[in-house]
Amino acid sequence: MKPVTETMQDTYEWGKNRLKQAGIQEYVLDAWYLLEYVTGIDRTRYYAEPKQEIEREQKLRYACLIEKRQKRVPLQHLTGEQEFMGLKFKVNEHVLIPRQDTETLVETALEFLQKEEVPEKRGGIHLLDMCTGSGCILLSILHWAKEKSRIKGIGADISKEALAVAKENAKALMLCAEFIEGNLFENIKGKFGMIVSNPPYIRTSEIENLEPEVRNYDPIQALDGKCDGLHFYREIIRISGTYLEKRGILLLEIGCDQGAEVKVMMHKNGYSNVTVKKDLAGLDRVVWGVYDR
Repeated sequence: MKPVTETMQDTYEWGKNRLKQAGIQEYVLDAWYLLEYVTGIDRTRYYAEPKQEIEREQKLRYACLIEKRQKRVPLQHLTGEQEFMGLKFKVNEHVLIPRQDTETLVETALEFLQKEEVPEKRGGIHLLDMCTGSGCILLSILHWAKEKSRIKGIGADISKEALAVAKENAKALMLCAEFIEGNLFENIKGKFGMIVSNPPYIRTSEIENLEPEVRNYDPIQALDGKCDGLHFYREIIRISGTYLEKRGILLLEIGCDQGAEVKVMMHKNGYSNVTVKKDLAGLDRVVWGVYDR
């Protein structure tokens, strides 16, 4: 069913009602973002002149997007982008949509860089982002680091399609980074002062209980942490020491109930000063440690 009215206000109200009926929790915001995306209108213009007409093609396109959102297609897949760390990233069905929770990982990495606690190599810092996906973690660090020109960043992922998105994001943000395809560390060479990762950590049995936007549209290989959700932590922690400089730092995003187990793994594999950091919601979100072997 298409909206029958021609004004911005009526079209927006129509969109809100359709999404509310479909059970979309953020129906007000989603309806607005789609209107903004289709028409280019901002809130100031909208509230100054809500009765302004909407073009027929825009109205039809808006109706099409609202229909897709009713079917739980993620808003970010409809607009093709997501904001993260104040930057816009291209996203699609090949990458995990960046979450605000993950900003804690980026902010922690930036704190280490700012304090100059990351080992250097030949006058620069080598940084690896394992399971890079859209590249949002690596590229955000490179963008916001004060001495970005001294950082050589590499993003690794098993998905060729995800790496294509990461490369597009690097180009759009005018950042220099290298991207390597491979299963974890299989094609990685050299040592790094810092390794960051947001690996898959959802238990396989829990995936079917996730929101439809996640379970049906995020790539399953970016979600599935195997039986107990800890498979990729075991692998990354076990292997990472080979690729870290002495006193190199490993930072991992975790599920809110995984901190204690990941902390034990890191202690057993040669990491000291292992610390669990909470996110803004007060939930365990990042584990980091310094490699001492």
